Amino acid sequence: MTRLTRDHLLDGSFRNGMPSSLSDEQIRRSLAEALAGRPEGALWVFAYGSLIWNPLLAFDARRTGTLHGWRRSFCVRSVSVRGSEECPGRVLGLERGGQVRGVAFRLRDDQVDEELRVLWSREMAGGVYHPHWMCVALDEGPEVAAITFVANVDHPQFEPDACASTVSRLAAKAAGAFGSNAEYIRSLGEALSDHDLSDPYVDEIIRGLDRLSPNDPR
Repeated sequence: MTRLTRDHLLDGSFRNGMPSSLSDEQIRRSLAEALAGRPEGALWVFAYGSLIWNPLLAFDARRTGTLHGWRRSFCVRSVSVRGSEECPGRVLGLERGGQVRGVAFRLRDDQVDEELRVLWSREMAGGVYHPHWMCVALDEGPEVAAITFVANVDHPQFEPDACASTVSRLAAKAAGAFGSNAEYIRSLGEALSDHDLSDPYVDEIIRGLDRLSPNDPR
């Protein structure tokens, strides 16, 4: 298994095999458009998935918090990173409704440009997300404006059926360039627990994986 690193993002190899990879120019343009609407104050990034346990970002503060009006959803079909064309997996996005507990990272002012280029290379590589500035209620502190990434429902890799049973069934057998889909989901569960967070939806998917892969220690 290959673990995702900053080098994969900086050299562009992360995009290898993606069916709808954006060009460098498209990624730069997306970042410029997002920065044009940046709120005043420190720049925060809200993490709800793999960014929690493998952020690959330089930051000077990390806080748990809640984003209202959105929920985790394994609604993005993965055919390269955590799945294949023959056996697609599912990775996370945000869909409207409910709330999501996650981790907010504050970037240093003198590193914002570099770190956002790394972040955009990761999150916007396939065009399956829309970047949005959101109000995140920190557990220890005020509300902050944070950039996060929601599912692009018009993208061909968006999957409307993201119920726990469907995700468990697909993830139990899917694997891609950066490991198995089951490992991705179990890593999320462990990361949430490490931060004293939980998500019943994620827990239900993991229970489904346990039933389908009883011998998988992870």
